[in-house]
Amino acid sequence: MRKFVFLALISLLTIAMQCKTDNTNLTFEEEKKLLTELKLEIENLANTSVCNDSTECKFIAFGSKPCGGPWQYLIYSTSIDTDKLEDLVGNYNQKEDDFNRTWNVVSDCSFALPPTNINCENNTCVAVY
Repeated sequence: MRKFVFLALISLLTIAMQCKTDNTNLTFEEEKKLLTELKLEIENLANTSVCNDSTECKFIAFGSKPCGGPWQYLIYSTSIDTDKLEDLVGNYNQKEDDFNRTWNVVSDCSFALPPTNINCENNTCVAVY
């Protein structure tokens, strides 16, 4: 029985350590820089996409405003690794939400509207609002 309790305790401690974020000792400026670098990586990936038809164009909510909702909608086409882009954006959105909560960031509470349509113009997806 002692072995079971010991193993359970070790398992719980291991899980707790894995849940700890890597950014626990970073300053505001350091965390902001990491977010900026990740945002740039995401935007660069999205900007490499090309389209031949409007049906290839998509958008995704990008960023996390302190009041809730995204900062913007990122426009891209299916010519890139969309799974990778969606994973990066999901990760970024969560990190920015955590950042906002940790540092008590505030912003206007305006709502970013999604595009009503997306057109393929000159091999680039363009949002229509």
